[in-house]
Amino acid sequence: MAHDAVQASPASASHSPGATDNDASSLRELTLRGILIGGLITLVFTAANVYLGLKVGLTFATSIPAAVISMAVLRRFAGHNVKENNIVQTIASAAGTLSAIIFVLPGLVMVGYWKGFSFWETAAVCAIGGVLGVMYSIPLRRALITSSDLPYPEGVAAAEVLKVGDGNGASEVAAEENAQGLRVILVGGVISAVMALLAAMKAAASSVSTYFKLGSGATTLGTSLSLALIGVGHLVGPAVGFAMLIGVIISYFFLLPMHTAGDVSGLDATALADTVDSVFSGEIRFIGVGAMAIAAIWTLIKITGPIIKGISESLASSRKRKEGHTVDVSERDIPFPYVLGTIVILMVPIALLLWDFVRGTDIHEHMGVLITVSVLFTLLVGLIVASVCGYMAGLIGASNSPISSVGIIAVLAASLLIAAVTRGSSADPLSLVAYTLFTAAIVFGIATISNDNLQDLKTGQLVGATPWKQQVALIIGVLFGSVVIPPILQIMLNGFGFQGMEGAGEDALAAPQAALMSSVASGIFDNSLDWNLIFTGAVIGAVLIVVDEVLRKTTKKFSLSPLAVGMGMYLPAALTIIIPIGAILGYFYDKWAARQANPDFSKRMGTLLATGLIVGESLFGVVNAAIIAAAGGESPLEIFEGGTSANVFGLILFITVLGFIYRWTAKKVKKAE
Repeated sequence: MAHDAVQASPASASHSPGATDNDASSLRELTLRGILIGGLITLVFTAANVYLGLKVGLTFATSIPAAVISMAVLRRFAGHNVKENNIVQTIASAAGTLSAIIFVLPGLVMVGYWKGFSFWETAAVCAIGGVLGVMYSIPLRRALITSSDLPYPEGVAAAEVLKVGDGNGASEVAAEENAQGLRVILVGGVISAVMALLAAMKAAASSVSTYFKLGSGATTLGTSLSLALIGVGHLVGPAVGFAMLIGVIISYFFLLPMHTAGDVSGLDATALADTVDSVFSGEIRFIGVGAMAIAAIWTLIKITGPIIKGISESLASSRKRKEGHTVDVSERDIPFPYVLGTIVILMVPIALLLWDFVRGTDIHEHMGVLITVSVLFTLLVGLIVASVCGYMAGLIGASNSPISSVGIIAVLAASLLIAAVTRGSSADPLSLVAYTLFTAAIVFGIATISNDNLQDLKTGQLVGATPWKQQVALIIGVLFGSVVIPPILQIMLNGFGFQGMEGAGEDALAAPQAALMSSVASGIFDNSLDWNLIFTGAVIGAVLIVVDEVLRKTTKKFSLSPLAVGMGMYLPAALTIIIPIGAILGYFYDKWAARQANPDFSKRMGTLLATGLIVGESLFGVVNAAIIAAAGGESPLEIFEGGTSANVFGLILFITVLGFIYRWTAKKVKKAE
């Protein structure tokens, strides 16, 4: 098999245990062409992730598609190898992951404090937070990768793609598998983009939904007709999909009817829909926040011991190397003194950013205490966040990691802290909310990158990469992403706008996490946050934690992720229901793939199909946003009326396309065997 051929190739042999420095340096790794290719891929996937995150509050892992595209390009150059490909996917995945910063920054526009995204200010927040994320997670590598049995599902999958696609000694079979994977991504992407184009033209509906009375209250159900969300569901799997479905049931069949009870009698269809939407956004979502927050705190409690042990072992290893003990090249990180020095030095630009944010505002008299508190908050909470997110990436993968919940907790903590130090002042609550979100954005940058860093380092370990070179590549990826994100955010703002901001239209992007975090901060500073809703969610989350622990201990097979349930409670049903459908399709596809002659290859094609579905629609969203922005806010693509005919056509077309694309992929798999 191709995998066995790769294992015997020079790329693998040169990184067997005990390899010498000369062996390790025999293959080029951190090259200029690799950096440039990684930068170009960054443009594509970062833009796609920004759009998807603003639309539905979800982002996708870019490691595997970046690896496939990298191999397709690098194979045309002499001397390419698996380690160089790994650097390319490291750069691209770091930048793509950093795009999750959009879970916070749009909140500054949504609350009316920013009118747009200043390039240098936004880029600086992304760059500083991202580099800190790399630095904070370096000491955790030995404990959470080398000496750990954490599965790192996405890191392992990316390594397998890299090894199978390595053209050096991997034979024609591996080259054909790589080419086949790229074709699947392209076809899935084109079909997904065409479906999104039809929706933008109003020829086919993008979603179908209905509002109805339930008991003495009312609720709503529906589904998006998004191929991208089918892809998301396929990737997250049935366990997460089922948990999100449980969240839908809790919110839409119990909480929403209870909270609308007595308010819907005699309402017409329009008024009923407005009431249900208002209650959901103003009450039910905060219950979901409480559930996610308590689940994230529980996770932190569970991993505190391993994190402390990991940092201790990392420091001990660093001392050994300093004392002259030989450390294999495949275990060499950026030296710890450089790591610590970088962390300390970066506190200076953070302070300058905060100073620039505060100067000339109504909270400038609190400048000294606010900056001091924020810098210490970033320094200490950043380490905790990096530890939690790194561990969770190892446990369930970066794309499934509950990074938004960590962000919510960071916003809550920062809000309470800043409210405490400014209590009794006449400061405008809006200014304090904006300052809190700005501080939280830096911490969230740490979270996003630490969530990705250890996953990429696991991939590197499996292909024999040099850790310090990968860590440099991660920093380069952060810098690339920091340049790309600000203009894409501005395009999205000009083209669509965000729900809740002044002048937002019906096509405004939901930016759900940003809306949630700004609502939480606003509620704390103006004392409007209904803590009973948060506490109700916390109780539900506590029950879910108990259920999950019981399932894990008694069945050893089943689980119920409290964080995924909380997400299902929080997101609109139209967005949430389609993800479990994608998870079910992915489950049955994987069952079919397991029965084929080459099950690993068959399953991988399904993963790449799901990736293509996400990328195609996401990239069309970026293009559509640019078209709308260029047209001055009106969409030139809307040439149909929509309505019932579009709903019927969209639903039929969606089901037909889904059946076709999965059957087509299965035929390609059969043909390749």
